Parts: sequence; structure tokens; C-alpha cells
Amino acid sequence: MEKLDVVKSIEESFRKQVRKDKNLKSACLLVHSEKHNIHLNANEGLVDPNQPVYMASVGKLFTSTLISILFEHGHLTFDDAITSYLDYPFMEALHVHDGNDYTDEIKIRHLLNHTSGLSDNFRPLLEKFLQDKNFYITPEEAIAWSKHHHAEFPPGKGFQYTDTNYHILGLIIEKITKLPFHEAVTQYIYEPLGMMHSSILYYSEPLDETTHPVADFYIENNKVTNYKGYAAIDYAGGAVVSTGEDLLKFMQALTNHRLVKEETLEKMKQDKVKYGMGIDYGYGMMQFKPVPLLMPKIFAMWGHAGATGAYMFYHPTFDAYIIGTFNDFSYEKKGVKFVLMKVITQLAKIK
Repeated sequence: MEKLDVVKSIEESFRKQVRKDKNLKSACLLVHSEKHNIHLNANEGLVDPNQPVYMASVGKLFTSTLISILFEHGHLTFDDAITSYLDYPFMEALHVHDGNDYTDEIKIRHLLNHTSGLSDNFRPLLEKFLQDKNFYITPEEAIAWSKHHHAEFPPGKGFQYTDTNYHILGLIIEKITKLPFHEAVTQYIYEPLGMMHSSILYYSEPLDETTHPVADFYIENNKVTNYKGYAAIDYAGGAVVSTGEDLLKFMQALTNHRLVKEETLEKMKQDKVKYGMGIDYGYGMMQFKPVPLLMPKIFAMWGHAGATGAYMFYHPTFDAYIIGTFNDFSYEKKGVKFVLMKVITQLAKIK
């Protein structure tokens, strides 16, 4: 197919996806490829194309990148024990498995690739928030909440995706930089890259004061955009708010080694574990890989997805960046499916 026909097909698929689903109030999609000279920035529903959106767990890639920047500055190593940075008492007996306390054995790398064994705090706290919209909890309290459930396995002996890991990384960033997490993200990432319309949900404001308010997002038909308690349970696990164009700046800087060196980026990719069928997880990166008969080679890409149907991926073969969101928790898995089946399969048709 001709390039213009492919771009038109992608945009039509996107708009059709949003219009046919009564649960969706808004969505946005950005597809950029310098290799194919493509730049599509589309929005549908109650969202402006230049309006920032909440990117959920896509923010984990910002957190892991910031940790990697601090690594390059000599402030930490990935094999450092987390107890070297964080104090008790909230850390006391944080990781208990089969009656043994492994808290002192958790390393930064275990947090980055979800091999710490710590239980997840996000889902239980989300349920509590949905029952009481005035619910509020600090990052330290959210971490301590994970003690309600024993750890899944000793550090390094398995994989368990959990926001608890990234909450702890946020506190480590604060300890090293002596800045609140949101200020560290602004100083080390937003300002250097000129991401003028980006912020951390309810913790900070965009550098450009004329930026539109964040687009609404929904959980089980509940609009939760204006509740600060939700942001408190997300924190460094995924509270990035940004526009497609700003996120493109971030991904281009990351892939072109303007945020971290090439060898550091490779470390982030290669220190990985199995997430699921055809998906590995590195330092804040979901990496789709070929699986015979199940995952075609054409789907190989890396980035991150979020519970609101948010996604931010780089496809090396097409030199393509695919960024967007459906702003609804019902698209937690459908967002990635849309990227694979409606975007990548179309890009593959370009002559």
C-alpha cells in the first residue's frame, strides 16, 4: 500500500475503535516514523490534540530512566541494596516469605524488573479508593500497605508486576536528589527535553502555564480525574501526564541516547525476565518478542503500556513511535491489542 493510504487506514481504525465503544469518552493516537516520513497526531471524543493525558504505568519508563541517569552520574548501582537508601520503620519486615525476612536482600535491579517478590499495592488501594473517593495515602504508607500480603517469592526468584517496586524507586530518587519525585522528573527529564506540557498527576504543573488541564480518564464509568487520592496511590508507578508530542520527545531522546548512554539503554533492555507469552520485562520496559506461531516477528517492539489503555512503544524495524491512550481502564489490554493489530499490521503494508 502507499504510505498515505496506510496512514489513512490507521486513523480510520482508531476513530472507528473509539466511536463503536460506548465506554470511551476520548482517545488520542500519535504515530511517527522518520524512516517513512509519517507523522499522525489524531484525537477523538472529548480531548484536544494538544491536551495532556494521564499515561498510567507508561510512567514507569520515566522512573527507570531517571534511576539510570542517577546510575550514570555515579549516585547508585543497580546492585545496591534498597536498605542502603531507605530508613526504617516503614521498611521493617517489608519482605517476608515463608517466615523469613528478605528485606535487606532486595536490590534496585529487583525493583526495576519486578523480581523483588513484593506484593502489589496498587489494586488493593484502587479498590479502597473506589469505595471512598476521599481516601488518601502517602507513598510510604502505600509501600507499607503491601505488608498486608506476604511476599510472593525471595528476591530474584520470580516475576511479580507490582507498583510497590516503583513507589520504592521513587523514594530512592528523592533520597539521592534531595528533591520531591515530581521535581526530579522535571529537572532531569522535562526541562532538558523541552517537554513543556508534561507534569506528574496532581503533584506538579506543566512548564507552560497555558497548557490545557489533563483529559478526563475513567475507571468502571467513574471519572476520577479530579481526585488527588488517586494520584497518591500511583506516584512513581505511573503518574506521568503528557501530550503525544512531548512523549515523542522523550522516546526519541531515549532511543537516540540523549538521556542515557547506549550501553546503559542496553543494560535496561537486557537485564530482563519473562513477563508473559511473547513479552519480556527489563528496566521499565515491556519487550515484545517473536514466538513461533503465536507472536510474529513483525510485532517486535519495546516501551510500556498502562491500565487506562495507554501505550508508548518504539518499533525498531519501522523506526516508528506509537503513542496514545483510550483514557479508560476497560482498555488495559485492548490498548496494546490495538497497537499490534491496527497500527503495526498496517505499517507493515507500506511499500
